[in-house]
Amino acid sequence: MENKILFTDLDETLLDENKEICRENREKINQMLEAGHYFVITTGRPVATGKIVVKELGLTMPGCYMAAFNGAVIYDCAAQRILAQRTLPLLVAKEILEEAHKAGIYVHSYQQDIILTEEHSPELDFYLSNAKMEYQLVPDIYSRLENEPNKIILIDLDGDKRLLEFQKEHEKLLEHTNSFFSRNEFLEYCPKDTDKGSAVAYISKFLGVPIEHTVGAGDERNDIPMIKASHIGVAVKNAHPDVKAAADYITEKDSSHGAIAEVIDKFILS
Repeated sequence: MENKILFTDLDETLLDENKEICRENREKINQMLEAGHYFVITTGRPVATGKIVVKELGLTMPGCYMAAFNGAVIYDCAAQRILAQRTLPLLVAKEILEEAHKAGIYVHSYQQDIILTEEHSPELDFYLSNAKMEYQLVPDIYSRLENEPNKIILIDLDGDKRLLEFQKEHEKLLEHTNSFFSRNEFLEYCPKDTDKGSAVAYISKFLGVPIEHTVGAGDERNDIPMIKASHIGVAVKNAHPDVKAAADYITEKDSSHGAIAEVIDKFILS
């Protein structure tokens, strides 16, 4: 049997808009794991909240992996250990934080599974509604970074207009970072050459599975590198138009009605 790997985004791909998984998805994941295939959650979420979801879904058996922070951290769900990680240099993190402050855009980073933020704002509450985790209010984020962070995120609840302007005006940051949107409100800065596509390359090599046996499925723009890196790139029915344009296949079902089950049936178990 040829072992295959399914890389799947979490929110509104594997999970529905209520952060729940449908019965069809759960059953098909169990089937593919029992058949000896590999299942990888790829998410922009931190490791801390990703581990909570992994446990809730019962994805702690051999064959289950996670790429958190948009590929900056590779995690073995069965062994409960980090296999690899990449970080932003502290001086680069400092520049991003300072420029976000100048632009008047909310920004936060992470340290040891805790959000570091300088204000309890509607942006923070919105983020916490999507990824429940602990946070700490600090007078200055940079001064509280004990280690290089895996990611920095800028948030604007009015949409992506100001964030797009910030990204364009600070193109020089891309010399040392990778930047993309995980949704209209979230502009993320990750380490250079790090995205969900780099996670596909790393995990495929680590498991000894050829790229020709990989499938990647997602719904948002930060999923595009994964979709392009996988042999078969899939956009779920409810995906962003840019994601659909990059995909080889668009599911007939959306994230609330078994899109991932459809992908497993068509490309993994067939």
